[in-house]
Amino acid sequence: MNHAGVAMMDNRQLAYVEHQGKYEPPLEEMEPPCMRFSVNLWKNEPLDWVELICLLPNGFILILRVNPATTIQMVKAEMVAQAKMMPMSYVIKEACEYQVYGISTFNIEPYTDETKRLSEVQPYFGLLSLGDRADTTTISSDYELTKMVSGMIGKSFDHHRTQGSPEIDDFRLYMTQICENIEMERSIYTWQQRLLYEHPLRLANSTKMPELIRERHPTRTFLIVVKNENDQSTFTLSVNEQDTPFSLTESTLQKMNRSQMKMNDRTADYILKVSGRDEYLLGDYPLIQFLYIQETLSDSAVPNVVLQSVYRLESYINHHNEQAMVPKRPPPKKQPALLPKTPSSLWDMGNYFQLTLHSISNVNYDKARAFKVGVHVGLFHGEHKLCAQRSTDSPNGNFDTFLFNDLVMDFDIQMRNLPRMTRLCIVIFEVTKMSRSKKSSNNKDSTLKDVSYNKNPLAWVNTTLFDYKDNLRTGRQTLYTWTYADDIQSDEVFHPLGTIEPNPRKEECALVDLTFHSSGTGSVRYPSEEVVLQYATDRIRRDNQMQQQLPEAAKPLKELKDLLANYTGLDKIYEMVDQDRNAIWERRYDIMCELPEELSILLHCVYWKERDDVAEIWYLLKQWPLISIERSLELLDYAYPDPAVRRFAIRCLHFLKDEDLLLYLLQLVQAIKHESYLDSDLVVFLLERALRNQRIGHYFFWHLRSEMQTPSMQTRFGLLLEVYLKGCKHHVAPLRKQLHVLEKLKQGSLIAKKGSKEKVKTMLQDFLRDQRNSGVFQNIQNPLNPSFRCSGVTPDRCKVMDSKMRPLWVVFENADMNSNDVHIIFKNGDDLRQDMLTLQMLRVMDQLWKRDGMDFRMNIYNCISMEQRLGMIEVVRHAETIANIQKEKGMFSATSPFKKGSLYSWLKEHNKTADKLNKAINEFTLSCAGYCVATYVLGVADRHSDNIMVKRNGQLFHIDFGHILGHFKEKFGVRRERVPFVLTHDFVYVINKGCNDREAKEFCHFQELCERAFLVLRKHGCLILSLFSMMISTGLPELSSEKDLNYLRETLVLDYTEEKAREHFRAKFSEALANSWKTSLNWASHNFSKNNKQ
Repeated sequence: MNHAGVAMMDNRQLAYVEHQGKYEPPLEEMEPPCMRFSVNLWKNEPLDWVELICLLPNGFILILRVNPATTIQMVKAEMVAQAKMMPMSYVIKEACEYQVYGISTFNIEPYTDETKRLSEVQPYFGLLSLGDRADTTTISSDYELTKMVSGMIGKSFDHHRTQGSPEIDDFRLYMTQICENIEMERSIYTWQQRLLYEHPLRLANSTKMPELIRERHPTRTFLIVVKNENDQSTFTLSVNEQDTPFSLTESTLQKMNRSQMKMNDRTADYILKVSGRDEYLLGDYPLIQFLYIQETLSDSAVPNVVLQSVYRLESYINHHNEQAMVPKRPPPKKQPALLPKTPSSLWDMGNYFQLTLHSISNVNYDKARAFKVGVHVGLFHGEHKLCAQRSTDSPNGNFDTFLFNDLVMDFDIQMRNLPRMTRLCIVIFEVTKMSRSKKSSNNKDSTLKDVSYNKNPLAWVNTTLFDYKDNLRTGRQTLYTWTYADDIQSDEVFHPLGTIEPNPRKEECALVDLTFHSSGTGSVRYPSEEVVLQYATDRIRRDNQMQQQLPEAAKPLKELKDLLANYTGLDKIYEMVDQDRNAIWERRYDIMCELPEELSILLHCVYWKERDDVAEIWYLLKQWPLISIERSLELLDYAYPDPAVRRFAIRCLHFLKDEDLLLYLLQLVQAIKHESYLDSDLVVFLLERALRNQRIGHYFFWHLRSEMQTPSMQTRFGLLLEVYLKGCKHHVAPLRKQLHVLEKLKQGSLIAKKGSKEKVKTMLQDFLRDQRNSGVFQNIQNPLNPSFRCSGVTPDRCKVMDSKMRPLWVVFENADMNSNDVHIIFKNGDDLRQDMLTLQMLRVMDQLWKRDGMDFRMNIYNCISMEQRLGMIEVVRHAETIANIQKEKGMFSATSPFKKGSLYSWLKEHNKTADKLNKAINEFTLSCAGYCVATYVLGVADRHSDNIMVKRNGQLFHIDFGHILGHFKEKFGVRRERVPFVLTHDFVYVINKGCNDREAKEFCHFQELCERAFLVLRKHGCLILSLFSMMISTGLPELSSEKDLNYLRETLVLDYTEEKAREHFRAKFSEALANSWKTSLNWASHNFSKNNKQ
């Protein structure tokens, strides 16, 4: 900074001086400064310097000419130093008492992160102000909220549009109270508790060494390397399975003090951190219980940890630097509005449900072909229709608005029997004529015109019959519809699982004008839980008195078990006949006492359009024993909309450990879409867990934000994001940094689409080196895994990949200098949600196998969708595609896929000794078995040699899951893939250690592994089906209706006995083996046409 100027406002004149190290001219002799405000200051090419106009606390104006790479901290120091050399220097305080402010898009912004460079913050006009440090607790309500909503939630969320709705206002109020209560808890955390919140421990459920690891460590001891952070010295120690982090730290310090002749250090002053990531070993847990230790030992590697002083921990420093938070007064509770009359109870009303249809307007229909437009109206509970639908057609003719002359529609269900979660579903359709010729039965030469009518659905809309306060909707309302998408793969006319949100694009959509009838006695409310339970109690008491007069013989439990066994797989539960339904409902108390896990079957026997059944199931759920996590998740899909059922499911999920919650978080966030109101037990459960565990909060944030461009989810998910960010201010800064990285990578991906591969590679690297961009990548958490902290990007190692969407290969420097760098693939243009779902299901399967004592060495990389068709994928290092291996070993010939020894030769090349090669073959055999079964069950399609990879250690894994659930590709009407799963001759050659004998003991063992793996998944078929059911409303084209689950039912064969299921799988295994030549032929064609080696 070699150029500075000062000026002072003094009534009507502005004085200026060129400063040369001391101040001499009197104020009255100063000339006005020449200040030029540039609107496009930061839009120009990279600048060598910028001119800043700085407003100082003593009233002077300072002009600084600085490099754009200068940090805010350096600019502040220079502003204070210059101010102290001017008149009125006595008013200038120390630099630490000031904060630099600039003008941003929405407001005057305090630059709280002073490590940022000017090129990152880009103050408008280059105008800065030096002022008193702001109290961050006071700006969070207005400025920070606006900034968070606009910058972090996404532009799609209209904060102002969500104001004025009573439901939204009450939701915000209630959620704010929850957040403030948890914030108060966090304010009294010790530094250890704060560390566990920011970096939660990853623990296995059991304290024992897993059987598979014990086989490799029969003495139950293992080695661990501890590095001293201060001097980088390392110590290798032998520990047993019951040693704890404290005992390991104690042993390390003793060894370190002996070797370095130091005084004894206190064990409590140190903590163990996993090398290369922000993950800690802390607490009175056995070392073997930490998942990092288990994962490393499973890889036949040695765990590496760092001995770190607690006084250097960010959690410790921040805890001691921050002042104790002043307890806030809770916001005043909202007083309920006084009703003119006590509302009538819905259960006192015996009349039938009615509504009046007035008109539909703004309908986009084919005026050339359609001669009518009509409406279907139905009442639904979940996906089940409560009574016959009502339909009507408009008068003939083409109109913009269709009037129905205040048509009253009567429905065949009494008001008292309407379930609490009843939905009114409406479909607008057009009527077209379709004529076809047919032969006359009397005269073979003559033809008749057979005219039929098509009703083509155009738009749909759903709404609840009751509002969020249990009041029945009454009065005239306008409903804003959604276009009926062409890709909805369903034969049903209605769309009851669709959103209940109105279409926000009100000017573009069709409108339905109708009136909900009132009772004429004021408002009508669904009875409270207390009233329902009392009704059920009275009814049960009467029934018991009658049964005492007519006693029945007790029925055997085996009879009930045999009856339930017909429906235990979820595959036939929707086909239940009335006779079985009545028989199961009659044994409801036996099920509760003896077979509580079969609750879902009983729920399908409830007549939801009968209030007596509804009351009794609410009564039973209050007493029902807690059920397993797997069966609880099942109750949160679209088939169970009743609030008491979903509340019971959440009660069971409260015992879910954090690691297991992360495993199912994707489905639980999607299940929010099945909630009828903003506030629900599921929303509260997820919010509380996210606020108490920052790792859960990280993925909670990204799962919500990735769908903010979906119009039907903008309000619901936007409000949840707003609440979460307000409730965890400590998490805002790291998330904002990740968003800045996302924006820069989006800009980089646009560069990558502009030219040849080599040209855009250079352009991308120049972009990443630019000082205006490079600072964004410093000190960030990896969005794929927040345990990894990155200190910056390595431009020279970044590149553009050779595929249609030009993904970016980005290399980040690990903040831990002694650890491996972080490699990611950034994709712009591909929908990663299906990949994310498939990888998560592979992770679930891996957990199920491990619980059963089988480790198939699955290599399940991380993948995250961050916005619509935008996301990141973890790069698996030291791996190569089958295509590149075959082309390398087959000298790039078209017949390389038929050369069985290519893969085996590649493994030998990377595993020189016999022991290493045997280990690699074992890794290959196990992982191949796991992926064969997993891809078969999930129906993973489009398998070719470029999306199956092998690591140098032998682990096989699949990538790119664009087609699942049996959606196999076809060409000219012929299905490309004709095998259940990939098992080629070169795979068999590796499994058999270099021979092709399919009767070899190694291959028989491989087949046995596959069969065992399949039977384990089949045993947990209910969980797999439930997790996919919960994803039906995600908008994935290959998972849009109940029919898409049929593939899973066919592969899992849940209605077979175990022996019959084994025989079924053996037949599929033999089919894959017999047709492996077809796979090789496909791969040869693929290899010939492409060369994707990166």
